[in-house]
Amino acid sequence: MLGKLLKHEFRATLRIMGPLYLVLMALSVCTNLSIHVYELSDSRMLHILGAIIMTAFGIGIVGVCVVSVVLMISRFRRNLMSDEGYVMFTLPVSIHELVWSKIIVSVAWFAATVVSVILSGIIVTFRIAYVTGFAAQLKEMFQQITAYYAMNGIAMVLEALLLAFLSCAAICLLFYASIAVGHSFTNRKALMSVVFFFIFQFATQVVGSVSAFGLADYNPFMNMGPVAVVHAGMWLAILAALIYCAVFYVITTYMLKKRLNLE
Repeated sequence: MLGKLLKHEFRATLRIMGPLYLVLMALSVCTNLSIHVYELSDSRMLHILGAIIMTAFGIGIVGVCVVSVVLMISRFRRNLMSDEGYVMFTLPVSIHELVWSKIIVSVAWFAATVVSVILSGIIVTFRIAYVTGFAAQLKEMFQQITAYYAMNGIAMVLEALLLAFLSCAAICLLFYASIAVGHSFTNRKALMSVVFFFIFQFATQVVGSVSAFGLADYNPFMNMGPVAVVHAGMWLAILAALIYCAVFYVITTYMLKKRLNLE
């Protein structure tokens, strides 16, 4: 059933994110052309038009990033906390499947947004000479990493991907927990959601700061080599992200099971 939820969620969100990505790609192509025109022409009008296009491209990047976050929040609130919740909670699925469908789709769109922003940046700065030089540098860097780190390099990439996934999931769960707690109140649900967001954020910062100071005093990396320090640091960050996710996942699912208020 989780697969069906994911399919429905991707379809619903693709209608919004898909056109945004296409617009961003179109703006990146126009920006690339405007840069060429700016370099070759002395026309004041063309320079002004190019500046407008570049500004629109910058706004497009910010817009895509903002919409991906807003969509993540609005889909959870509208589907589970509003009138649609009456339908969603009558489906033969568990609370965990509903929450996981939101997390997986949101993280997927976060990743797609990062890829689209990087791709648009490549399009804007596209030059044949640049691409050739970049490809050569990338190949050389990969060879050096492979030769020096061997399997450690692959392990670091996998650790980084795992950490990125958990970090995105943690962001989602922070918002989900805040919304779930806020909507357990009878009145001013949106305001209470914002209040609990800042409460949770403050609490995590306090815990994180105390933990960081404790690790600094303990210094567990003192007798490790540089590669071991990197691995240990990555796994420490992964463990912290897992704890972060677990806490807010429990809060979210508990509130949806025990304190759900759709009125």
